[in-house]
Amino acid sequence: MGRHSNGWQRKRLILTATALGGVVLVGSGTVVAISIVRSPASCASTTRVVVAASPEMAPALSAVANGVATDCARIEVQSRDSAQVAESLAISDGRPQPQAWIPDSTLALRRARQLGADQVPESGPSVASSPVVLAVAQNIADGIGKGRAFLRWADVLNVANGSVVTGMPDPARDSVGVSALFGLRDAVRDTPDPEAANQAVLRRFSANTTSVEGDLFSRLPGAATPNPALTVFPASENSVIRYNVDRGTDGLVAVYSSAAPTLDYPFAVFNSVTKDQETLLNSLVRAMLGKPGADAVARADLRAAGGQALRGEMTDNRIWRRGLQTAKTPFSMEVEQALYQWAGVSLSARVQVLIDVSGSMNTTVGATGKTRMQLTLEAAEQGLQLFQATTQLRISTFATNLDGEKDYAEVLPMAPVGEQLSGEALTKLRSIKANPEGQCGLYDSILAAYERAREEWEPGRLNFVVVMTDGRNNDPAGIGLPELRTQMTRLGDWKRPIPVIGVGIGPGADEAELAQITTPSGGQTFIAEDPAKIMDVFYTALSRLSRT
Repeated sequence: MGRHSNGWQRKRLILTATALGGVVLVGSGTVVAISIVRSPASCASTTRVVVAASPEMAPALSAVANGVATDCARIEVQSRDSAQVAESLAISDGRPQPQAWIPDSTLALRRARQLGADQVPESGPSVASSPVVLAVAQNIADGIGKGRAFLRWADVLNVANGSVVTGMPDPARDSVGVSALFGLRDAVRDTPDPEAANQAVLRRFSANTTSVEGDLFSRLPGAATPNPALTVFPASENSVIRYNVDRGTDGLVAVYSSAAPTLDYPFAVFNSVTKDQETLLNSLVRAMLGKPGADAVARADLRAAGGQALRGEMTDNRIWRRGLQTAKTPFSMEVEQALYQWAGVSLSARVQVLIDVSGSMNTTVGATGKTRMQLTLEAAEQGLQLFQATTQLRISTFATNLDGEKDYAEVLPMAPVGEQLSGEALTKLRSIKANPEGQCGLYDSILAAYERAREEWEPGRLNFVVVMTDGRNNDPAGIGLPELRTQMTRLGDWKRPIPVIGVGIGPGADEAELAQITTPSGGQTFIAEDPAKIMDVFYTALSRLSRT
C-alpha cells in the first residue's frame, strides 16, 4: 500500500487492457459492433437471439456468448445505451427488437415498463455490479483530502459552491442519476434542516444536467468545449476507471457512498421469446453467472454481483477484498418520490404547449405596437430558457381546421429544449402567424394535448400542458365543456399527474372557463389582462408549478 502525498488514502483504480475475440473497440473502449456467429452445418433450423447490453458490459457478454453459441445457434450482442434501449422498446425506433437485455440497472427495466414496454420483466439475475461514485477532479480531491483518511460525499458537498462546478446525468433517463439522488440525500442527513439542504444540493447539481452520464466526461477541464468545466459529478466506478486508464493518468478520484444504490446489471429475458430462444438464453445466463462470466466481468473492470472486486488494486485494498457496502435498488415508490423532488427542484419537464392562433390574436396591444400573437410568441420563446436543456417540449398551435378537420397542428415536435434552441426551433416559433378567419377551437385542442400527454407520460419529470389563449371556445363543431371535463376526469391518474396550466391573454380571456378546465387536473389559471406583461404571468405559472 502507498499513501498519497497529502496524507489521505486514495483509492487507486487500475484497468489492464484485454483483447476480447469478436469485439471491435474504438477510442476509449466503446463497442461499435459485436456479433458471434457459428455457421450452421446440418441444422434443421438455426436459433438466433439478439441481446442488447450496456456498452461497458457488451465486451464481457460477447466473450461468454462465444463459448455458448453452437453450430445451430447464433447470438448477437448489441452494445447500446440503456436509456435509449428503454425508449426504443416502448416506442420502436425501427431496429429489430432484442430477445434479452442487460442494462446497467434494474432501474432501467422499471423505466422501460413505465414507458409501456410490457415485454420487459421487472427484474433479472444480476451478473455484475458497479458502485455509483462522485467523480472528483484530482486537484479538488487533493484540497479536500488534506488530513482525512478517506473522502465522503459530504466532504465534497461541504466545499464552497464557487470552488467546484457540479454536474448531473438526468435522473429521468440515466440510472446513475437516480442512484446519485439517494447518495446526495444521505450526504446532508446530519445537517440542521436536511430537507432544505437536499433541495439546495439538487439545485446545485442540476445547473449542469446532461442527458446521460457519458456526456459529463466531455465537460471536464481540458476538454474541447468545457463551458463550464466540471470538477464533480456522479458516475459509475467503471466509467471513472476507463476514463483514467484511457488517458494514462489518475485525473479523477472516485468518492464512495454506502447510500447510493449500485448498478446491478440484470439479465432480463423478454416474455416474447420462443422455446428455443429461451433455452439458448438460459444457457447464456448460466454461463454469465458461472466462472466464464466472472472472468469476463473482471476483465471489463466491473465487480461481481455482490459488490466485491474481482481483480485490480487499490491503495486501500480492504475495499477490494471485502467489497463495498452499497445500497440495494430502492423500491419503486421511493424512486418516484426522489424523481418527483428532482423534477420540481430542477424544473425538468415534459411539456405540451398550445398557442392560440385564432383571428383575435391579431389584435394590437396599446402603445406596444405589437399584436397579442407577437407578445405571446416572445413569452413562449423566453419561457424556453426557464427549463433544463434536457426538458422535453412540443409546441402546437390551435384555432379551427388547422390540419384538415383538426383544430390543432404541431409546430415543434417533442424534443429536448437544448436541441430545440440549437436547431431551427426559434425560427419556426417566430414564423407562427394568427389565422384571420380562425375561430377558437379550445376544447378539442386541450383534449388532444391531454390525451397525448397521458400516452407519453414520463417518470422523473413534471408532465404538464400549457395553454395560451386570448378568448373562449367558439367552435360550433367541437365538443362542449362538460364533455371535455368528463374525458379529462376519465384520463386522470393521481399517481401520474398532468396539470393543465391556463394562461389567459388580454381582457377577452375567460378566466372562469379556463379554471373549470385546469382546476380538476391539479393545474392553475393565470390571466395577463395586459398582454405586454404576459412573460411575468408565464414565469409565475411555471415557478408555482415547480413547487407543487
